[in-house]
Amino acid sequence: MRKLSLLLAGALMGASAMSLVYGAPGSTANAAGSETYKQLAIFGDIFERVRAQYVTPPDDKSLIENAINGMLTSLDPHSSYMNAEAAQDMRVQTKGEFGGLGIEVTMENDLVKVITPIDDTPAAKAGVLAGDFIAKIDGQEVRGMTLNDAVDKMRGKVATPIKLTILREGADKPIEITVVRDIIKVKAVKYRVENDIGYMKITSFTEKTYDDLQNAITSIKKQVPKDKLKGYVLDLRLNPGGLLDQAVSVSDTFLDRGEIVSTRGRDPKDVTRFDARPGDDTDGKPLVVLVNGGSASASEIVAGALQDLKRATVVGTQSFGKGSVQTIIPLGENGALRLTTALYYTPSGKSIQGKGITPDIVVDQPLPPELQGRDLTRGESDLKGHIKGADESDKGSGSAAYVPPDPKDDLQLIYAEQLLRGEKTDPSFPPNPDKAVMNNQ
Repeated sequence: MRKLSLLLAGALMGASAMSLVYGAPGSTANAAGSETYKQLAIFGDIFERVRAQYVTPPDDKSLIENAINGMLTSLDPHSSYMNAEAAQDMRVQTKGEFGGLGIEVTMENDLVKVITPIDDTPAAKAGVLAGDFIAKIDGQEVRGMTLNDAVDKMRGKVATPIKLTILREGADKPIEITVVRDIIKVKAVKYRVENDIGYMKITSFTEKTYDDLQNAITSIKKQVPKDKLKGYVLDLRLNPGGLLDQAVSVSDTFLDRGEIVSTRGRDPKDVTRFDARPGDDTDGKPLVVLVNGGSASASEIVAGALQDLKRATVVGTQSFGKGSVQTIIPLGENGALRLTTALYYTPSGKSIQGKGITPDIVVDQPLPPELQGRDLTRGESDLKGHIKGADESDKGSGSAAYVPPDPKDDLQLIYAEQLLRGEKTDPSFPPNPDKAVMNNQ
């Protein structure tokens, strides 16, 4: 079988590390024993009785899909069956581009609210503004739709038109806007210069993350002379993860040597290691990494590698703790199977599963008054049926997953910048790469 390694994660229930396997479905399956076939006969009998006797005629396809998912979710929270539509959605997410309008949206008062139109996209060119409420999509009321349903309707084939009915503050009647879909490339890395510090926020690990990161570093270097640049902040908070090769490349961007991550399967001999190549693209400038309870899987790989290899100081709160790998096995037109097949480990040999990355410097971020009393804590160890990690304790993993929208209120970011400017000191900053502790197993 030909294998292409991928790592895909979501910060909550969807958090999962994945490898994509190409080959004939079932080609690696082991033969089942006679007792297993007896149990399958029981399943067949129950299936036929449900079809024949349930109070209303059930949908055969839904029955089978739910039965498959029941089997897989009984294993752990991250194994599942994806039908053809869900499998396609996964491929779109990992590619980092799709046919659409170019707006970041949320749901508010049962309507789709535009957070911001992305620059130089069809929505921005058509006049969609931040704060607009989308009431109808091609004449269909948004009320009653989920956010995912609305997003699915707005995505589509390139060069096809879509009509939006918009409610805008100050307008005395709804505004009709027609937008022609185009290829939307999602920026995986957002960056800016804070006087003498380069700030880079990785939102997810798609096929474009490494290239976006390189562009960010190049731009920051152009804006701030090398002798003036105090260092970089790498923000991985609320990052649900993404592709393994991108997580490795992002880590390698800041590393000159050492193992980045290893994965280990059921067979003790099934160990895969990923190592850094010579060359630090940031010229060894001081680096602070920010994490919180929304930092999962691929983002934990990066934080763990930079922490263990003493390249960066990690600031924030305990990360999500998603340390298992799911193999994605395509099933042709029937979708794909997502099955947990391995766990991954940091360079020092520590398991992230159920534990997460512990910051070198813990800095809590208070919740604003409107969110106080709400439980925003996220962690793998809280998921029912999760695989217990080798280093998991009663303390578990995860922490609050909240980042203030205004940098002036962001205590974790402020602390990181104070470290880089020498306004605060801590024994863990700056770390010494020569004191990195490596795993010898």
